[in-house]
Amino acid sequence: MKSAQYREQTDAELQQVLRETQGQLAAIRVKRTMGDSSEQPLRIRTLRRDLARIHTVIRERELKGHG
Repeated sequence: MKSAQYREQTDAELQQVLRETQGQLAAIRVKRTMGDSSEQPLRIRTLRRDLARIHTVIRERELKGHG
């Protein structure tokens, strides 16, 4: 998802998407540790980048509120 789409969401929706994405990433990492390499590395990279985008939008909102 693009950053602009995350910016359109409310804080509660962002927190929910953040938790879901973190859960998906954790599940994939557990599978990989157990030897299941069926998950594509591209999916892991995409999830990590989505997490970074979400954190960036949350931080922007925090700074906007204090500035």
